[in-house]
Amino acid sequence: MATKPMIKSRSILEPISQFNLSSSSSIRSLSFFSPSSHIYVGTLSGNLILLSINNNDKFEVKYVRHVLVSDCEVESIHIFSEIQKLLVVSDGFIHFLDFELVKPVKKISALKGVSVVARRLRSNGYGPFSKLSVGNGEAGDRVGGSSFLQRFGGGGGGGGRANGGGNDLPIDDNCVFVAAVGKKLVIVGLVGRSEGNSYDGIAGSLVTLKEITCVDVVKDVVWVDDSIFVGCSSGYYLCSCVMGQCGLIFSLPDVSSIPRLKVLKKDYKVLMMFDNVAIIVDIHGQPVGGSLVFHGSPDGIGELGSSVVAVRSGKMELYAKKTGNCVQKIVVAEGGGRCVITDDEDGTGKVVVVATPDKVICYLKVPAEEQIKDFLRKKDFSEATSLAEELHDDGEITKETLSLVHAQAGFLLMFDLHFEEAVNHFLLSETMQPSEIFPFIMPDPNRWSLLVPRNRYWGLHPPPSPLESVIDNGIMAIQRAIFLKKAGLETGVDDNFFLNFPNRDELLNSAITNLIRYLKASREKDLTSSVREGVDTLLMYLYRALNLVDEMESLASSENWCIVEELEKLLKDSGHLRTLAFLCESKGMSYKALAIWRILARNYSSGYWKDPIETNKKQEVGINLISGKETAATEASRILEELSDQDLILQHLGWIADINQVLAVRVLTSEKRSHQLSPDEVIAAIDPKKTEILQRYLQWLIEDQDSDDPQFHTSYALLLTKSALETYETESPSKKINGSQPERHSIFQNPVRERLQVFLQSSDLYDPEEVLVLIEESELWLEKAIVYRKLGQETLVLQILAVKLEDNDAAENYCAEIGRPDAYMQLLDIYLNPTDGKKPMFKAAVRLLHNHGESLDPLQILERLSSNMPLQLASDTILRMLRARRHHHYQGQVAHSLSRAVNLDANLARLEERSRLVQINDESQCDSCHARLGTKLFAMYPDDTIVCYKCFRRQGESTSVTGRDFNSDPVFKPGWLVTE
Repeated sequence: MATKPMIKSRSILEPISQFNLSSSSSIRSLSFFSPSSHIYVGTLSGNLILLSINNNDKFEVKYVRHVLVSDCEVESIHIFSEIQKLLVVSDGFIHFLDFELVKPVKKISALKGVSVVARRLRSNGYGPFSKLSVGNGEAGDRVGGSSFLQRFGGGGGGGGRANGGGNDLPIDDNCVFVAAVGKKLVIVGLVGRSEGNSYDGIAGSLVTLKEITCVDVVKDVVWVDDSIFVGCSSGYYLCSCVMGQCGLIFSLPDVSSIPRLKVLKKDYKVLMMFDNVAIIVDIHGQPVGGSLVFHGSPDGIGELGSSVVAVRSGKMELYAKKTGNCVQKIVVAEGGGRCVITDDEDGTGKVVVVATPDKVICYLKVPAEEQIKDFLRKKDFSEATSLAEELHDDGEITKETLSLVHAQAGFLLMFDLHFEEAVNHFLLSETMQPSEIFPFIMPDPNRWSLLVPRNRYWGLHPPPSPLESVIDNGIMAIQRAIFLKKAGLETGVDDNFFLNFPNRDELLNSAITNLIRYLKASREKDLTSSVREGVDTLLMYLYRALNLVDEMESLASSENWCIVEELEKLLKDSGHLRTLAFLCESKGMSYKALAIWRILARNYSSGYWKDPIETNKKQEVGINLISGKETAATEASRILEELSDQDLILQHLGWIADINQVLAVRVLTSEKRSHQLSPDEVIAAIDPKKTEILQRYLQWLIEDQDSDDPQFHTSYALLLTKSALETYETESPSKKINGSQPERHSIFQNPVRERLQVFLQSSDLYDPEEVLVLIEESELWLEKAIVYRKLGQETLVLQILAVKLEDNDAAENYCAEIGRPDAYMQLLDIYLNPTDGKKPMFKAAVRLLHNHGESLDPLQILERLSSNMPLQLASDTILRMLRARRHHHYQGQVAHSLSRAVNLDANLARLEERSRLVQINDESQCDSCHARLGTKLFAMYPDDTIVCYKCFRRQGESTSVTGRDFNSDPVFKPGWLVTE
């Protein structure tokens, strides 16, 4: 069977004063008016006693005076603060008294048999007085767009009788009440008297506004807005004060039970009692929330903020409205007995007055902060924060106070070694500053000591100190608590620590981990620059303490507010140089970052910046790990790519090039920097042995930067030539045959000879003679051909292409490029009479004649043909060549004849146009001004329009009368076109 969780009690009310009555007087009713601190006590003997609370530190209750109301008990006391009057029900009549009980009691004899009275309460609060007249219904309480009193009409009762008098009397809508007489509800308005600007209610002058008949005898009644709640023996009813209709809310099973109603003024809800159960309904009679179950049927009900106060048999109990839990119990009278209770008449919810038959006790609500402190002192942190949240929801404490409670709970939990729960509360506090935990991380004094707020809390915890001290003191406290517990004494130490004694290292790890969590969350807040610096710097401290390398490097390489001076020595001593390098880079200290990467490259040339165990695991699965040296060069080059400081770049270029030439080239050719480096100084700084770096840099200057400096072009050509020669020499024929070539790690994808050939062909700015000096004695024949071509040595180029390279297509293309027929004849001579002792290249010669023989002189060809050339090999070619020449001759004659015919056609067309006749007579008119031409000069345009000479001068030669411009839109006639 599941047990109900124990509800922990708290001190909400505390007694502040007490007043003992004489034994001859027994208290029957009670009322309290907080603005004047007056307590009105009604006795069984019919007396009304006035007590006053002195608002000093002692809260003494003093007797003021008393007055006899009637010979019967004073059943109830009602305060009308607006008119400074008391309404007292005694002996079935209503009596009016003044607040100070100095004027005579006024008895209202018009109403007899009154059992209970309830004044009308307005849920929208009290407003200024507004005088209402029954006759004219002037503005007052407006609901639904009409005056409250105007809405009364019909239904038993003659609305508007003032003790049988007229109906044009001033009535204050704040002084309207309902009186229960048997089964009737009589709605009554209190009549006042106008005297200038003052108003004085006249006790004894009432107006009956409406009478409502109920089903049963009325035992209790309350009135909120237009809803009158009636308690009868048969059940609870809801009546409308306007319509006069009553409806059953729910019936009571036991007719002998006494119904009891209470208006909860905080929310203007109504509490309905049945035996020991109460439900809360709204002004429409609908239940809201759960029910309240008391330990017995209460003698009286009061309200205190978010709690309901019940008195029974000499005991007072407080129940939370929302949960229904009993949160406090107070013994009022040791012997028990009936008690009477009243709360603040104005609903402020601070004072509760309880009376036993012979004494009056005043209770003051304990301030919310003190209630919370009480739980915190008991180290009941969940109850403390739950209470704070409940009080905040009820509007009794501010959001700032709620945040303070979370922060206070967090600090107490820190010193109790519950670091995770402590940080959870820190994160819930919106007002707590991250600087408040700085003393836990760095001992005072430090850079941020002045940022730590002082004296902000309730003094329930010691001043913050470094985590090691907190943990050591906490462990000592646990050891003392274990000793005291063995001696039978209670301690405030968590029992879990007794069962599992904490390990210091585990506690320190937990503390640091959770403080890291808090600082990371604090980075998202809107903080001052000083606090941001402290948060990031101390976060790095904590990362270092746990050796969280990845987190350290991530923080250092991102945007941060760390103070390098605070961390530099610390990171150096612990060997976290990578983190320090990233941090210096993020702070703009590139020179420091580069110096650190250089140190790392030197010291970790054969190691890894990873855990050796993890490294071995990765190597086993074949993952290629980057060495520390390579990583250092990569990070340094990344920094240098964005720098424009030439001296700093050249200072670190050497060691980066020693590690990775690609990275060095990337540094020199970076487009990220704002100002490019001086090429002359860069070239002078590059190690001459690192020719590939120099080549790549010159290539970048020439191809990407469009440099037209002949010096750079010549230097680049010479570097490529030297590299090509070295490569050619190292690649011996034997190695080529065996298929094994020396391994070369180059920064270029294309072979050096290919790059040399492309550059020699594409550039016109290098000095070919200097290149020729290097390759003249080498076997780089294609390169020689390119250089000779630049120098205009056509014969040498053809000899190399045809004889050395045997590239007939290239040789013929070069002849075509030269564009002279003698070039082909020269190539033919080379084929027939090669140098270097080679045999005549008859097939190449025949191929040349086959492709280009038609354009050559046959006689010259026959003269150059060698007698050693086989006749059968050359006969077909020579015959085809001669036939082609004859065919070309005939084609030329045909073309000549056609040209003459075309010329003749053109001449005839021009003659025909010139001989065109236009007939003009005396009736002919100008197409522009329409004047008769007669004997006048005229002109005719190509579109056959005729104008007089005057219009021709005005119109111009190119534009006719029709507007056609013959310059842009010429006219063609069939007779002008040439036909074959």
